[in-house]
Amino acid sequence: MTDTADTRPKTRRAGAGVHVERIFTTPGVHPYDEVTWESRDVVQQNWKTGETIFEQRGVEFPETWSLNASTIVTTKYFRGALGTPARETSLKQLIDRVVLTYVKAGKDNGYFASDDDAEIFEHELTWSLLHQVFSFNSPVWFNVGTKSPQQVSACFILSVEDSMDSILNWYKEEGFIFKGGSGAGLNLSRIRSSKELLSSGGTASGPVSFMRGADASAGTIKSGGATRRAAKMVVLDVDHPDIEEFIETKAREEDKIRALRDAGFDMDLGGRDITSVQYQNANNSVRVSDEFMRAVEEGTSFGLRARGTGEVIEHVDARGLFDKINKAAWECADPGIQYDDTINAWHTNPETGRITASNPCSEYMSLDNSSCNLASLNLLKFLRDDDTFDVAAFQKVVELVITAMDISICFADFPTESIGVTTRDYRQLGIGYANLGALLMATGHGYDSEGGRSLAAAITSLLTGAAYKRSAELAAVVGPYAGYARNAEPHQRVMRKHQAANDQVRTLDAMDSEIHRYATKAWADVVELGAKNGFRNAQASVLAPTGTIGFMMDCDTTGIEPDFSLVKFKKLVGGGSMQIVNQTIPRALKKLGYQGEQIEAIVEHIADKGHVIDAPGLKPEHYEVFDCAMGQRAIAPMGHVRMMAATQPFLSGAISKTVNLPESATVEEIAEVHLEGWKLGLKALAVYRDNCKVGQPLSDGGSTAKDKAEAAEKVVEKVVEYRPVRRRLPKRRTSQTTSFAVGGAEGYLTAGTYDDGQLGEIFLRLGKQGSTLGGMMEAFALSISVALQYGVPLETYVEKFTNMRFEPAGMTDDPDVRMAQSIMDYVFRRLALDHLDFETRSFMGIHTSAERARQLETGSYAEATDDAAASEPDGSELGTPTDAVVTDEATSQASPVAAEASTAAGADVESGSGAASARTVSSEVHSSAELLEKFQGKAADAPMCMTCGTKMRPAGSCYVCEGCGSTSGCS
Repeated sequence: MTDTADTRPKTRRAGAGVHVERIFTTPGVHPYDEVTWESRDVVQQNWKTGETIFEQRGVEFPETWSLNASTIVTTKYFRGALGTPARETSLKQLIDRVVLTYVKAGKDNGYFASDDDAEIFEHELTWSLLHQVFSFNSPVWFNVGTKSPQQVSACFILSVEDSMDSILNWYKEEGFIFKGGSGAGLNLSRIRSSKELLSSGGTASGPVSFMRGADASAGTIKSGGATRRAAKMVVLDVDHPDIEEFIETKAREEDKIRALRDAGFDMDLGGRDITSVQYQNANNSVRVSDEFMRAVEEGTSFGLRARGTGEVIEHVDARGLFDKINKAAWECADPGIQYDDTINAWHTNPETGRITASNPCSEYMSLDNSSCNLASLNLLKFLRDDDTFDVAAFQKVVELVITAMDISICFADFPTESIGVTTRDYRQLGIGYANLGALLMATGHGYDSEGGRSLAAAITSLLTGAAYKRSAELAAVVGPYAGYARNAEPHQRVMRKHQAANDQVRTLDAMDSEIHRYATKAWADVVELGAKNGFRNAQASVLAPTGTIGFMMDCDTTGIEPDFSLVKFKKLVGGGSMQIVNQTIPRALKKLGYQGEQIEAIVEHIADKGHVIDAPGLKPEHYEVFDCAMGQRAIAPMGHVRMMAATQPFLSGAISKTVNLPESATVEEIAEVHLEGWKLGLKALAVYRDNCKVGQPLSDGGSTAKDKAEAAEKVVEKVVEYRPVRRRLPKRRTSQTTSFAVGGAEGYLTAGTYDDGQLGEIFLRLGKQGSTLGGMMEAFALSISVALQYGVPLETYVEKFTNMRFEPAGMTDDPDVRMAQSIMDYVFRRLALDHLDFETRSFMGIHTSAERARQLETGSYAEATDDAAASEPDGSELGTPTDAVVTDEATSQASPVAAEASTAAGADVESGSGAASARTVSSEVHSSAELLEKFQGKAADAPMCMTCGTKMRPAGSCYVCEGCGSTSGCS
């Protein structure tokens, strides 16, 4: 299948060696000498058990690195036994261990034109890593420069044939990859279906049956102490006779999980009973062809083919099969879809073999038995203080990093010989980026906007163009990849396809125009140099999740993702934590033309509410700039799809991303996403409907068995008894206080509302403090408030308490309620006027004085114009701004103090106008996902980290822990 010639150069070509330009460094000055270093103590605990899971004191990091970044690097990447002299104690040691290994390998393999070029390469690579401009994937930090096998790749694709030897070898190879903390994917379509015969005359087991064994193996290795959960991808072609069983496999298991959960078993992710269900350790994807998708559009039949002969053995309704895919994805988020013809149309090595599978997160798509090492650039590092993008530096860094990545293949070790052969022969690389969402926000672009997509397309085009340009330059120095000769024509054809796609980009402003101009020049060089020299690498770019390394670079957003939420959870040096509005927001507001006091007011609103809706002075047309993956203004599903489509034509591989849909999404909406993904030219697509999985929102990775049993009991109680859920008011809420007099008795009525204007609490003060009447009124108001929060409609109380007669009664001082038969009568008439719509209260005979006057004049209480809407409880009658009061005075007063404490504790809060609002966080909040729960008032649909117990947040098609950097699969 692959060419096996040794690609390591034996002799250098005449005049060979690349010249390395300086980008950031100063001649004669080492990058370490330009940084202020400080000593830190890294202590990490599981917040649920209180157990200290890691402790290393006196580690050395630049003062500009956040506590979170230094914690993750210390715990994940420092090598050597804790408490021994062999343990790394400084970021300098870590960077030197990696960079000096790359430099030595580059010299040994003839990459540099001179020793000076090698030194510049060393300093530029060091400077870029030190200043968080880019990062290699985790295996590089784990292994390079150590005595362990120097595995540099995070992504693997395996293969399996229709034989028992091959199937058992699949289990073995997967096990070794999982043991090292990496993930693998493969296509099972070569295995005969359960509808075909064996040579002995019996019926074949089919691929789904063999998936059980692989799933059990992955689960065992996961629980046996791997650095993270086993990550795997299983793919089946849509024309396989067992495709329906494959599609429904995980949906059926999800039904089983729900039944067992309701029976009291611990079906939490990582729970002791979850192992009783199958297929939970893999992502499943269906490989669909253009033929199948056209049959879906046309409503025709589609043939399922025997694996051995290729003959059609069964016809199915294409639309019905497509509906089953969509329904299963709606039920449990599996399977995803991979678009086979699109993938192979962009394949640079079709003469060697087709692309049949991907890695677990679907960004790496290449030959069977191959691997890919990744690196990602931090886009926000290229945005200058004047809000211009440093295009030249970006291109030079891409060329620097792609050179280093190719050098790593010269010394890398691989888990199997076949993977090593293919990777050395085809040298697949995966350069990408992180912080796109933060860059778009900082430059005033909405994620789901034409401007945002244009900028993202231009950046991605330059990324891959610059990478292939350097690959062609390297081919002139150390030779093209071994498999290039037989694939020269299709490789060059794909380069021309990328170039043509670049020509189709329509720029909208000065920033994306300049980037696109550089990209156009890069692709012209790619086509010219490639025709002359060939290419060093069969693949250059992917967009990976950048989970752990995203935290290492202090990125606000991962991969291609938009911002997760506008308010972040931030740990402080010296202990404690703060709630901080993203630093990108003040910069974005300034870019949009807002002034200092306006920015401060908007930021304060975001700190209180978690969103920008109704922020003082913020124009509604600017709301889209601050749309996030989660929260009040979550980006629509097609917004994610369109962004993927804008960048996909400029990537060698694909994009690790999940399209999130609300819990209310329908099967038809998922079908639309899958269909549009195909039409827009995506290579792969996965969807996730909120709360569709049992194991994730209920995860409790750090609890004891007793706690889990109690949690399971609570879940059963909720399901069986259908208890109402209390919707608590936010800590800071708007309220209106009304003074009144009924029959000479004076009192005060305070009504507090939710953010949407719905009534949530009342306070009644009547008589002197401590009097019996006053106490009864306060207790009555408290009981009404609790009932309102549990969902009892206000109109129910209005019906029950209006017209109730008792003293005091008589005249009031309220022009809308001139007579009251009791205090209860008055209070609920007043609440009805303020918080019920016109139709509801009119039916009850409750009207304002203006409405009664109108009825005498016109015969109707309702206004003849649209002004009637003004009487509805949209906030217009809740009083002037001076009437509103904040019921949580402690919170409002704590903000300046908290901000000061945050700065003093090293929270990296920017100074100056519009600095992010910071305040202390409840001890129950341990991550941004949990902080978002507080703002949304509902549980975030994400698993708990098995290491530290923190609720994880999405990163591409995986989840990542902000506490310790652990991921659910991808690096």
